[in-house]
Amino acid sequence: MEMGRNKGGSCGSRQRFSGKAKSRSKGTDAESPSCRNYFPLPANEQPSQCQGGLRSRVRTFCREKIRGKTNQSTVTPSLNLPPSAVRSNKRAVLCGITYNNLKQYRLKGTTNDVKNMRELLITKFGYPGDFVRVLTEEETNRQFIPTRKNIEDSLLWLVQDCQPGDSLVFFYSGHGLRVPDFNNDEVDGFDETICPIDFKEAGMIVDNDLNNLIVRPLTSGVTLHAIVDACHSGTILDLHKVYTSIKRKWEDNSPPSGVYKGTNGGLAISISACLDNEAAVDTSVFTAGKMNGALTYILVEILKKLPSPTYGDLFDLIHETIENVNQSGCLANTRILRRLFDSSFSQTTLLSSTAEFDVYRKHLFL
Repeated sequence: MEMGRNKGGSCGSRQRFSGKAKSRSKGTDAESPSCRNYFPLPANEQPSQCQGGLRSRVRTFCREKIRGKTNQSTVTPSLNLPPSAVRSNKRAVLCGITYNNLKQYRLKGTTNDVKNMRELLITKFGYPGDFVRVLTEEETNRQFIPTRKNIEDSLLWLVQDCQPGDSLVFFYSGHGLRVPDFNNDEVDGFDETICPIDFKEAGMIVDNDLNNLIVRPLTSGVTLHAIVDACHSGTILDLHKVYTSIKRKWEDNSPPSGVYKGTNGGLAISISACLDNEAAVDTSVFTAGKMNGALTYILVEILKKLPSPTYGDLFDLIHETIENVNQSGCLANTRILRRLFDSSFSQTTLLSSTAEFDVYRKHLFL
C-alpha cells in the first residue's frame, strides 16, 4: 500500500519493513546481533530499582537483548471472556485491524499488538480479563469484528456509567488517515481518522467522533488513556494540550473555532505513535520475523519492566529506543527504508491531554 505523505486525505498506511541488517563474514550473510539491542534498560532492571534514578539510566544507553516468540498455535481462541456481573473500575477496548478483506491495505502486526497490550493490562496493571474487550478479525463472534458500528458500540460500553476512580484504556492498531477539516476546529486544517475494517462502506471514524464518544463523557475522577498506533495519529482525540520529548514543553492545540473539546470533569490522555503529518510503522526489527507496531512493542516492553514510570521518563525511553534503532545501522541497511525514511525511523511519539501536568512528576497508571 502506498503511503500518502501529501495533505488532503490520501491514505497513510502503517509502513511495513523488516529490520534485519546483514553483515558479511567470509562470504556469508549473518544477522547483526546489535539489531536486537535497542532498549535503554538493563535486562535485570526491576521496577523497585528504577523509580528514583530512571532519568540518569535513560542516558546510559544500556542495551537489552529482545528475543522473539513464535506463536505455535494454529487455532486462535477468542480473547473475549464471558462478561461478569460484577462491576470493575478498570475497563479496556483493544482494536487491531489487519484488513484481510482489502489486500492492498493489509497489515501484519496489528493482531500481535492487541495480544501484547492485552497481556500487559491483565498481568501488570490488574485489568480483569472479562473487562478487556478485543476487536480483531480473528474473533468468531461478529460483535467483536472491528467494523465501524462495533468499534463505536464498544467505545460507548467503555465509558458507560463511569464513576470516580475508573481507569479506562482505548488501544487502536491499524490504519489512520487525514481529511480536510471544514469545521475550523483543527490548527493544521486537517481532521485525523481511524479506519474500521469496513471504512470503504461505513466511513472512517474522525477525531471529532472519538472526542464525542470517549472524551466528553468522562466525569470527575475518571481517567482515560488512549494509545493509538496508526499513521497521522498525533491529535486523534482532539485534546487541548500536546507534548513531545523533543521540545519538552506543552503546546496549545485548542480549536480555532473555540468549540469545547474537553471532558465533563475527568482526565483524558493520549499516547500517539506519530505526529499528525507522519507515518507509523509495522516492523520485525525487534523480533525474529514477527511483525509489530513499533510504538506498541516499545511501549509494552518498557512497561513490563517499569509499570509506573513518569510520562517524561516513558517518552524519553521511547525516544531513545528509536534513536538506538537509527544508530544501530539495522535500518540503514534496508533498501526500502533508505528510500522511504531517509535511512531513519522517522516517527515522533506524541503525548496529548485535556490538562497540562508536570511530566516528570506525574506517573503513568493504566
